[in-house]
Amino acid sequence: MTDNKFKILIEVVPPAGPDAALLLDALKPLIGLSFEAFSIATNPVAKPRMSAMALCKLLQQKTGKPAILHCTTRDHNRLSLQGMLWGARALGIETVLITSGDFVALGDRSHTTTVRDLDVFDLVGMACETKLRTGVAFDPHPESNGLEAAVRRLERKIDAGAQFAVTQPIYDEGGCDQLYEATRHIEIPIILGILPLRTARHAEFLHNKVAGIAVPEQVRQRMQRAVDPVAEGAANAGEMLAIARERFAGACLMPPFDHYEVLFDILN
Repeated sequence: MTDNKFKILIEVVPPAGPDAALLLDALKPLIGLSFEAFSIATNPVAKPRMSAMALCKLLQQKTGKPAILHCTTRDHNRLSLQGMLWGARALGIETVLITSGDFVALGDRSHTTTVRDLDVFDLVGMACETKLRTGVAFDPHPESNGLEAAVRRLERKIDAGAQFAVTQPIYDEGGCDQLYEATRHIEIPIILGILPLRTARHAEFLHNKVAGIAVPEQVRQRMQRAVDPVAEGAANAGEMLAIARERFAGACLMPPFDHYEVLFDILN
């Protein structure tokens, strides 16, 4: 993440349990593809998963590829977060992605608490002080026309020390253009999020139920008409990757539901 070469990241969700063997087997064939690093999610959608730091270490050992550790303000207090960052450095992890973390579902709040002992700006500063390359999430809030406010929030993260940003997934050229124009003045690298669609139902779910993601109507209709929706989703992701190469510093591919094989159709 330190030169001007276009960077491709692959986001990985850790397993829901202590055994990473099947996941590591699924990821091993990807090593022949051209990408910079794995990006390891921490308890996505506020559900328990294997420690992202443990999986970072396993992936670095097994593949020789760098792994980016996601750290959230949701799951740990200040003491634990500082210990995690020191531990990451001790394990040879050089880069972290700082986020607030997904909200805990209403039905889980009787037995799962949200910590937020410090805010995302504090955690960015803590990571920088720990000498880790520090990235942040950039959510343009398309569901509420919140791009202008999101850019101001990103500027605050940069003031706190952020060195790169990864966006939420974008699905059409118009969305990419809007994002590009809004961030042209931003001096840190912007990495475009790309989440391949699987089915028309998947597209509708992301559009209607997932905060921060908008799947344009023409893309949803395209998925509905597709004879092979998986191939159509991969084709859309390939189009977004081509656009990212023209307008952004990199792309973060987010294969859904552990379907890492789709990357062979996108990174060809």
